[in-house]
Amino acid sequence: MFSSDRLRALDAVAVHGSLARAATALHITPSGVSQQLAKLEREAGHTLLEPQGRGVRLTHAGRVLADHAARVVAQLSAAESDLADLGDEILGPLRLGGVGSCLRALLPGVLAALTEAHPRLRPTVVDGEAVDMVPLLLAGELDLLLIESWHSRPMPLPEGVRVKPLAVEEVQVALPARHPLADREVVDLAELDGVDWSSCPVGTEPYEALVQALRARGVEPRVRYAVGEYATQLAFVARGLTAALVPGMGRWPCPPGVRFVSVEPALHREVRAAWRAGGDSPSVRACLAALTAEEWDGEVAGAVPD
Repeated sequence: MFSSDRLRALDAVAVHGSLARAATALHITPSGVSQQLAKLEREAGHTLLEPQGRGVRLTHAGRVLADHAARVVAQLSAAESDLADLGDEILGPLRLGGVGSCLRALLPGVLAALTEAHPRLRPTVVDGEAVDMVPLLLAGELDLLLIESWHSRPMPLPEGVRVKPLAVEEVQVALPARHPLADREVVDLAELDGVDWSSCPVGTEPYEALVQALRARGVEPRVRYAVGEYATQLAFVARGLTAALVPGMGRWPCPPGVRFVSVEPALHREVRAAWRAGGDSPSVRACLAALTAEEWDGEVAGAVPD
């Protein structure tokens, strides 16, 4: 019979792609992972790994067994979660990550309510882009994420990630108040040919959504300012330097001199909670419940000045 620890080691290598990253995820040394896999090879009667450059890859037998190992590990995680439910108190670390605009709009009230109801809960928060944080979620370094998926460019997610939709919001174009189109109710993206843009960095969901939305209207985007915060993008817009595509949660805080105009075709962003399959601990479930109850009505805190 295969040891669960050895199956966990094989699953970690399959997920993370190397002995070193698997060791980090399992909180053991690379030599410890190698020893577990050597024993598993003897038990299986097949070679499970083979050299590839300076690293390793799974053999056909390794892939077959890794598929079974993934199901075993998921079932064990579910069992651990069920046992954790036997406790009455939600406590310990809760490691959260997310896109800055979503964190700012949704998380402060949620964390205030959770920590008041569960004083022994210890939440921590980091912000960043989903493309960088999803690997941390899969590696077990984060417990729950707030991520975005733009309807013009749905975010692909790897196996092993569960999601729950939290809000859908309109994306508008932010224009300088003196721009000729700033007083319009709706502007076709094709009319913005030749405009300089601000956006999040290359490879992020907002950047790729901007590029695809503009190219679909025959416009080649000219992104001059690649910054992660909408507040900084809006500061550039206010000075007449750029335009920016901004979802509802990113419209605050906003400096004077910015106008928000709906676009044609319409753009929307979905905000989602994401967690690992089998990683829905009582703390994660409590946070999910609080996030679901935190209604987002599309209104931005504070008026948008002229």
